[in-house]
Amino acid sequence: MAFSLPKSSPFPLPNPLNLLIFSISILLTLNLILGSEMGSVGNGGNELFPEILRDEAVFRIRELGKVSDREGYLERTFLSPAALRATDLIISWMQDAGLRSWVDQMGNIHGRTESVNSSAEALLIGSHMDTVVDAGMYDGALGVICAISALKALKISGKLQKLYRPVEVIAFSDEEGVRFQSTFLGSAAVAGILPPSTLLATDKSGVTVQNVLRENSFEATIESLGRVKYNPQSVWGYVEVHIEQGPVLETLGYPLGIVKGIAGQTRLKVIVNGVQGHAGTVPMPLRQDPMAAAAELIVTLESLCRKPEKFLTYDNECGCVTKESLAGLVCTVGELSCWPSASNVIPGQVNFTVDVRVIDDKAREAILAELSKQIYWKCDRRMINCTIELKHSAEAVLCDSGLAVQLKQAATSALRKMHGYTPSEMPILMSGAGHDAMAMARLTKVGMLFVRCRGGISHSPEEFVLDDDVWASGLALLHFLEQHVVGDSV
Repeated sequence: MAFSLPKSSPFPLPNPLNLLIFSISILLTLNLILGSEMGSVGNGGNELFPEILRDEAVFRIRELGKVSDREGYLERTFLSPAALRATDLIISWMQDAGLRSWVDQMGNIHGRTESVNSSAEALLIGSHMDTVVDAGMYDGALGVICAISALKALKISGKLQKLYRPVEVIAFSDEEGVRFQSTFLGSAAVAGILPPSTLLATDKSGVTVQNVLRENSFEATIESLGRVKYNPQSVWGYVEVHIEQGPVLETLGYPLGIVKGIAGQTRLKVIVNGVQGHAGTVPMPLRQDPMAAAAELIVTLESLCRKPEKFLTYDNECGCVTKESLAGLVCTVGELSCWPSASNVIPGQVNFTVDVRVIDDKAREAILAELSKQIYWKCDRRMINCTIELKHSAEAVLCDSGLAVQLKQAATSALRKMHGYTPSEMPILMSGAGHDAMAMARLTKVGMLFVRCRGGISHSPEEFVLDDDVWASGLALLHFLEQHVVGDSV
């Protein structure tokens, strides 16, 4: 039986045309409401820019990940052929974002936009473009590309011309130190702390930094190195976005975290000289075998760093070395080589590297002093000659508390915009890995934002960041710029 209203009903059936008009008006109203909440390109101050901060950024990270000096795995070192190809890509992306670009005398790539205030100090944002051997594609590249993407979003929204202070993106030419075993070549030069003697550092082929620079049409002089240095009075601060390279954020279920400091680190090269001989004719008691000595020294290093209390005397009263100051201590032998490296020859020389990291600089010095004592004592006992060369030393760095608060606010705002709710307390982390921010801290105040990576894996092809986490990091940086650099907000 059909349903119908009585003739006397005060609710007559609606006219079909009026119903259609009413429905369309409802849809338009909903679209305007959602548009104001979620944002779209060029639609005011609440944009999420997924096309730029996620889709394009991820595409560019993958494109850069294909630029390698090796077939089958990613390796891109200081001013290598792949690094030069990567430079062209990064410059094109900087120009696409509306930035004026150039390459300095240490191969660092710069992209800068000026401000309405010509005398204002500049904000520097950066990370590195080089990689380790058999690398992942996010280490370094994420920080460079999300910075470019954030500035491109400002360009599209019409805010790039409204900056209160200049903003400059820097892709540092060397942070990993793979080729010349001297980290932060790029950022240390910008910070003005790179020793002139670095020009004479050699790679495994005997090629010097100076050689490589000149081969690529750089001047490679002490004077040209000095021109790379920035005047501290011209810089407001430095911000770096980087993958965590650890498992904490993933364990907490959080895409972003704020860095409060970076562990100090020391890199050594230990040279162990023995007596080369025939593997079948030299009796064991008469051998001066540098390989056996090196093995003992490496195990000693492991024991020292696993259980430092067995080697060191703690003194809580003097404030020198305490159990707390050694929290997070890690020691690594990452490279070992020998000469002549033949199965039937007792080596004549063995070299290995040592990497020591801990948050407390006094604790690091105590570990290094004990390690040196152990090395020389064990080498003397074996009648072996040992030499320890300092290859790199960087003091622990504390991030600027003001920048940390601002980055925390920006990250919280970004996650709220993306997910529609206010996230819980942002994780505050210490970094055991070194970053360009360590060198830049000698020039200006620094702040860092960490991004979650799967399994905490880094320096590996398994390194991975979710596309939405790339988006979150870019959006957080965009919000930081809008809140603290765009003219109307300062």
